[in-house]
Amino acid sequence: MPSIRSALAALGISAVMAAPMTKRASDEYGNRVTELYNKVTGNGSYSSEYFSAEKVPYHSVETLMVEAPDHGHESVSETFSFWIWLEAVNGKITGNYDGVEEAWSYLEKHIIPDSKNQPGNSRYNPSSPATYAAEHDDIDGYPSQLVFQDGIVGEDPIAKELQQAYGNWDIYIMHWIIDGDNWYGYGQQGDGKTKPSFINTFQRGPSESTWKTVPHPCWESMKWGGSNGFLDLFTIDNSYAKQWRYTAAPDADARAIQAAYFAYIWAEEDGVNLSSVASKAAKLGDYLRYAQYDKYFKKVGNCVGYQQCQAGRGKNSAHYLISWYFAWGGGLQGDWAWRIGSSHTHTGYQNPLAAWVLSTQSAFKPKSSTGAKDWATSLDRQLELFRWLQSAEGCIAGGATNSWQGSYAQPSSDITSFYGMWYDWQPVYHDPPSNNWTGMQGWGMERVCSLYYLSGNEKAGKICQEWAKWVKNTTRVSGGEVVHATNLEWSGNPDEWNSSNFNKSNLNRSLHGTVSSDGIDIGTIASIIKGLMWVSMKDGDQEGINLSIDVMDAIENYKDDLGYGTTEARGDYDKFGGEVYIPRGWSGKNAQGANIRNGVTFIDIRPKYKQDPDWEQVEAYLNGGEPPVFTYHRFWAQTEIAVANGLISIYDLKRDGPSPIPIDGELTECPASITNQGYACCAVGCEVVYTDNDGEWGVENNEWCGCGKAPAPKPKCSSAILAQGYSCCSSCGTVYYTDADGDWGVENNDWCGMPTKC
Repeated sequence: MPSIRSALAALGISAVMAAPMTKRASDEYGNRVTELYNKVTGNGSYSSEYFSAEKVPYHSVETLMVEAPDHGHESVSETFSFWIWLEAVNGKITGNYDGVEEAWSYLEKHIIPDSKNQPGNSRYNPSSPATYAAEHDDIDGYPSQLVFQDGIVGEDPIAKELQQAYGNWDIYIMHWIIDGDNWYGYGQQGDGKTKPSFINTFQRGPSESTWKTVPHPCWESMKWGGSNGFLDLFTIDNSYAKQWRYTAAPDADARAIQAAYFAYIWAEEDGVNLSSVASKAAKLGDYLRYAQYDKYFKKVGNCVGYQQCQAGRGKNSAHYLISWYFAWGGGLQGDWAWRIGSSHTHTGYQNPLAAWVLSTQSAFKPKSSTGAKDWATSLDRQLELFRWLQSAEGCIAGGATNSWQGSYAQPSSDITSFYGMWYDWQPVYHDPPSNNWTGMQGWGMERVCSLYYLSGNEKAGKICQEWAKWVKNTTRVSGGEVVHATNLEWSGNPDEWNSSNFNKSNLNRSLHGTVSSDGIDIGTIASIIKGLMWVSMKDGDQEGINLSIDVMDAIENYKDDLGYGTTEARGDYDKFGGEVYIPRGWSGKNAQGANIRNGVTFIDIRPKYKQDPDWEQVEAYLNGGEPPVFTYHRFWAQTEIAVANGLISIYDLKRDGPSPIPIDGELTECPASITNQGYACCAVGCEVVYTDNDGEWGVENNEWCGCGKAPAPKPKCSSAILAQGYSCCSSCGTVYYTDADGDWGVENNDWCGMPTKC
């Protein structure tokens, strides 16, 4: 033991020596950020399990993964936006902001199509943006008929001013999904080998879950698919042309702007200039305005009948909300191009903080003539949407649409409206319903509450204060475990909107969001906690701060070698064997060599999954076994945890009163290089005060101890079952028997006690 340690202990001085960067933040929460950042990024090299060799951040470390992406090593615009967030918080903790600019450079390189990948935009006609095709609630309504008729589609009011501002007709926005490892085999521009590769999946309405998608290349050269490539799975055309097409997920672009803003103001505090990133974020925000427009640029408000509803002129086709998508495309020969907006909005996609940044902060002001003004209008409209959809419980309902059922249909008379747009409790997708997952609560409301913290906007404050009550009522920490609402059920309708009712008491008494399941989703709860921290800091709400710190302390119990993870029993993976709808008579082949025809299953058209090391347990499940269990490490979830811990460190949040961490005197798992010297491991919740080659050190009872990682949480089941010599089941699963002792499961051909918090 070096004498310096004894000297430091005697003087009451703590030191931190963290590689690879010299840390400024030496508190426990700052240390957590650095440790996690180094795991995710490979000490800032971007050579880790989370990145491809080309520096593409994967959706997850694990490859066998199906949720919105259908493979873990795909990347999405969401992932890139969270990368900006990760670099922003790491910059503030370490003082090194180089990663912010580097992450944005890879964002531009990999997921914003360059000019060669979107040729012919100069042939785009803003007076005739696209050809109308109806959306259909049922997937067997596809392919959808293209309607070639003048007067249906309105004019695009922002294309020319964008061209004038930036000197070209290209779109500067992220496509929503890329194939990081070229797993599907489409490559770039049909070459079959270049990675990453622009691909797409969802095309066939709200009933098309990931399990029913047909992945296809964005560059449609008709090399794969059927005689018309994949085009005639989606639309019925008079003839089919080779073409390219991309789709934005606008909430991700708005998140990238939000993260860039925090990086900018934190860097400015530290004397670092990130104006180059700010200008690029401003440009992204300028093009992001396509998300503010109806899909076919029709007049917003009481829009019924695709022929009868007025085609938009000027900006009367703008709803000024952040919609679910927008898209653009054109011919491979560069001879034509099209653009569409989206009629559907979701509260989980809104970002009033980004709207405030783009409309008020000079470094982020868009170049176009009306960009800042449009975002100022959007700021107020988004806040009104949140308040309109705030349930009696305080959680936020789904969204609104200007095109009922995606075909400008007439909704029933009991559906209430918001500026003539109709309430939709499950906007855009129905399998599962889009607003049941509480991640949408965290994503949307964290932005509202960060706006409140930064600007003091009273409308944002009202929404956040009501929402914080719901968070406190549905989140608890006990025994080192976090239990929170993971899914909701919705009933009733919001009141008909009137902006004068913003502060009305007893608003939306008939609109209810009821918790349908609870448990632990570490990414979701970290996101929710970020929102709670912002409003609690602004209002001096110590109860909210205490809960935030308790949750983040308890999440340490889920730490592992790759970051943080929990076990997930994936009962939905039976859909690997589920049918993917292909119309009778259609046949083709994809780049993996799979034949695509009526009757094929999800795994049939993704045969490479059978080579995945985790396929065996999925196959066993399909053959009648137990649901496969995974511990996933999603990039976005790791980032939410890093940012939440970072906020505690950056704003020096302190818990008031006794903390529930550490629990039951549980000890960390520290290195043998420390214990072999005769020192003990510290308790869970320890603070790192010194780091050397032996590991990280803390101090307890005036003695050095090894401050290691928290052990994995142990499943807790009925003591009556344990008393009989049986173990607890490793995770929640099928209950095979219930008696007075509790619920029983089966593992390894033996009885086990089902965890009590399933």
